[in-house]
Amino acid sequence: MRAAVVTSFDSPPHPADFADPVADAAEQVVDVELAAVNPVDLLIASGKFYAAVPPVPSVAGREGIARMPDGSLAYFDSPLPPFGSIGERTLLAAGATWPLPEGLAPEPALACGIAGLAAYLSLTHRAGLKPGEGVLVLGAGGAVGQVGVVAAKLLGAGRVVAAARGAASLERAAELGADATVSLTGSVSEVAAAIAEAFSGEGPDIVIDPLWGEPAEAAVQAMAFGGRLVQLGRSAGDTATFDSAAIRGRCLQLIGHTNFANTAEEKGEALSTMFGWAREGLLEVGHEVLPLASIGEAWQRQAEGPGLKLLIDPRG
Repeated sequence: MRAAVVTSFDSPPHPADFADPVADAAEQVVDVELAAVNPVDLLIASGKFYAAVPPVPSVAGREGIARMPDGSLAYFDSPLPPFGSIGERTLLAAGATWPLPEGLAPEPALACGIAGLAAYLSLTHRAGLKPGEGVLVLGAGGAVGQVGVVAAKLLGAGRVVAAARGAASLERAAELGADATVSLTGSVSEVAAAIAEAFSGEGPDIVIDPLWGEPAEAAVQAMAFGGRLVQLGRSAGDTATFDSAAIRGRCLQLIGHTNFANTAEEKGEALSTMFGWAREGLLEVGHEVLPLASIGEAWQRQAEGPGLKLLIDPRG
């Protein structure tokens, strides 16, 4: 079969032939209808992901839409090594799929996957969002941020503020329903002041943070008493520095999140909710479909921050 094959941790995957998967009694082989490229895929393929180092060679990618034997479509996010999602076929544990509801296309369904789960589970399972609370979404131009803005509104947040660097990202966040937007350009103190002002001086109760670095530092300076910052990525840097008084004086909580920590049941409940939103047209994330032949381009664009969900047609 054709796939995006990782042959070195020092170079991106490339289109190549790879052995077809063969299932045992506890596994299943599925055809891949559409796959996605995510920041975690880049980390895994570089051998730098904290949770796992893949074999070499292997097929890149974790999430995709499977065409099941009965012709139905289902989402998956845990292919069995050395098989990944960005290939014509992949290997899954039996039952490791979530069916798409009738009428939901693969493209919006994939927005609900790794990126969608990160945003949704951060708001619900990690931060414990209560109706009426204020939510700041950092990195609102990316797929996680876009879902975060929509999910926060649909889950009952009182005020949702989107923060990003680019004007186009901020405009998109406003279109998705953000009550206000904040530019992340400027010094930490300037951004912190803008965040506080966007919440009428009160600051956010919850911060969804896929960035870390200086944006997280600014958010902490602006947060409300008892606020919770959920950390789920490091697109703006590997480190952030906080004053002790900012954390203890306002009893702030810094909470880590990874989708790997949630059970299949928790993920299934979250996906079911988001699939329903997507089918109703309430959850829309920008996306672009590229052929397998363009996997190198997709890899580079993901590394630079594409501002949308990059999808791969494994037969293209």
